[in-house]
Amino acid sequence: MNLNSPITQGGRIFKMYAGRLEKLNITTFQDFLLHLPSRYEDYSIISKISKIQPGETVTIQGQVIDMKTNYIRGGRIKTMQKATVVDHTGSIELTWFNQPFLTRTILPNSTISASGRVGRFGKKISLQSPEYEIFYNNQTNTIHTGRLIPVYPETQGISSKWLRRQIYNLLQNNQAELLEYLPHMILQENHFMNLTEAINEIHFPKNLETANKARTRLAFDEFFLMQLAAQKRRYEWKKETKVIPYETEKFKKEIDTAIASLPFALTKAQKKAIEEILQDLTKDKPMNRLLQGDVGSGKTVVAAIAMYVAHLNGYQSVLMAPTEILAQQHYKSIEKFLSPLAVKVNLLTGSKKLSVISSEVKRNREISFKNDAENLDILIGTHAVLSDKVIFKNLGLVIIDEQQRFGVQQRGLIKQKGKNPHLLTMTATPIPRTVALTMYGDLDLSYLNEMPTGRKKVKTWIVPPEKRDAAYEWIGKQIMETNSQAFIVCPFIEPSETMQTIKAVKQEYERLQKDVYKDLKLGLLHGKLKAKEKDEVLQEFREKKFAILVATPVVEVGIDVPNATIILIEASERFGLAQLHQLRGRVGRGDKQSYCLLFTDNKNALNSQRLKGMETLYSGAELAELDLKLRGPGNLYGTAQHGIPQLKVASFSDTELIHQAKEDAMKIFPHLSKYPLLEKKIAEITLQTVSPD
Repeated sequence: MNLNSPITQGGRIFKMYAGRLEKLNITTFQDFLLHLPSRYEDYSIISKISKIQPGETVTIQGQVIDMKTNYIRGGRIKTMQKATVVDHTGSIELTWFNQPFLTRTILPNSTISASGRVGRFGKKISLQSPEYEIFYNNQTNTIHTGRLIPVYPETQGISSKWLRRQIYNLLQNNQAELLEYLPHMILQENHFMNLTEAINEIHFPKNLETANKARTRLAFDEFFLMQLAAQKRRYEWKKETKVIPYETEKFKKEIDTAIASLPFALTKAQKKAIEEILQDLTKDKPMNRLLQGDVGSGKTVVAAIAMYVAHLNGYQSVLMAPTEILAQQHYKSIEKFLSPLAVKVNLLTGSKKLSVISSEVKRNREISFKNDAENLDILIGTHAVLSDKVIFKNLGLVIIDEQQRFGVQQRGLIKQKGKNPHLLTMTATPIPRTVALTMYGDLDLSYLNEMPTGRKKVKTWIVPPEKRDAAYEWIGKQIMETNSQAFIVCPFIEPSETMQTIKAVKQEYERLQKDVYKDLKLGLLHGKLKAKEKDEVLQEFREKKFAILVATPVVEVGIDVPNATIILIEASERFGLAQLHQLRGRVGRGDKQSYCLLFTDNKNALNSQRLKGMETLYSGAELAELDLKLRGPGNLYGTAQHGIPQLKVASFSDTELIHQAKEDAMKIFPHLSKYPLLEKKIAEITLQTVSPD
């Protein structure tokens, strides 16, 4: 049995516990060593029994002179186990509750080490429910007492004590398998522990200083390997068969005319991004770029210009979006911009067959997949564009929106529909630069950090419970006076049994229509509606057939209603700042002043600090950085977002370590073939990169 062996090969006990261990992401014996402590209990003070005082946390060691079970009538405590332990200075009682098996484990005359908090039981001092271990065969070292004790993430039936024992045994028996893969120069320059020492010290540290040094070494490893894997992907992308460079100077007049036809001026950031993309397209290597920008910053226009350049060069383009709503939004705006330029823009989603609209054909008509699909100029759609029936004649540009929602496999499939097409991925999800550096090390980055000229900031207010009724009244008045519309967003579709105070969209829709906005018409939108029903509701909202849309966060992306000027978000503390910022982006898309009202009943200081950020910060990246700082990466994106790397040791907030790992990875990558163990490790990382969908 080695560290790479599945735990099911470890005998009966491991087979029995396999399902439970899988919940902790432990499927091989190596996974035990990578299941790291969440904290440590300090039981390092070993005291003489006569010296201990109530309130101290200590370890005592001595001989058991008595062990018995007392039975207790009534209540949850049925039995109490008492051990009397002596050393050469005195005696003490150890007490446990409802653990009768201890009388078969802790036997008189055995030598015990026990750690815990000193308390009083009656007139005597005692250790209540202490950690303990029995010394066998002149044993002197301890793993559960008398030192810094690792406490691990647990699951039902798997305790820290059991995990500690397995990890200790593996370190005793399989330590030789921990082969150092970091180059010596990296270890030396960063003053890192070697791998064996780091694994030993993270689990059973001499002190907190060595535990922290071990954690830093292993956190660096995570970032370093991710960066090297990204460098490898970038290298493999760039070494693919050369592509024919696009002409841009030749078509400068057409490109300038297209840009001049826009009803608004491009921002400096848009112009810079377009310049970077056009430079990529003129090279003989396929583009691999990420375009990141806030909601409303103008990513779609930048993408449309790139697709127009592809069209001028005789190539087809495809844009894949994660939802029908977003695909339709892109289709409408791109078709409006490019169809006057004799570009055929097409839409394909799960609920709509391929149809074509061009400047010559002003009506929808069904077209055959295998014939007319080959003659497309631009196809916009959901994952339906991955269908085998969709055949491109000359696909030259692939654009993927909200790319973190698509798995690696899906991204690969769409790319295979052309011969080394250029790839542009886009995201409106605010990503801290530290995360982007790690996640997208294989991509060139373009940022849209400006909003279109004239766009007003959305005034944002936190609304406490006592101001709820006044806020409802103000919203109604605003709608009537300015002839505008509003969104009201609730976290759930149906009421939750466990969170009864959180508003559910169906219930809230009925209450608001009946009791609050009797004179206004309300609409309802949520994820359980069929695609056609969603389309109808949104179209009616755009046509101002109702004043307020009560919805779940399904409205987060892809909905553009310029007349909507107010968004009210219920239970706002339940959302990450990135998602709140996305929702806020549903308003402020016209020329009227817009407002975002954050309703919360939660008085928690951390929540207040987070939501206060929404009142003062308007940059998605800054808000995401704040959320990262306050809540950590685990809560940053919510369950709806995919593809964020799951870090075991490191934290995306450790910017210094990320930059160091990136620098070292760039230094080592050209010489990677000299380090076979490191190459093997990177290959393992690559194999683990599977579709999150």
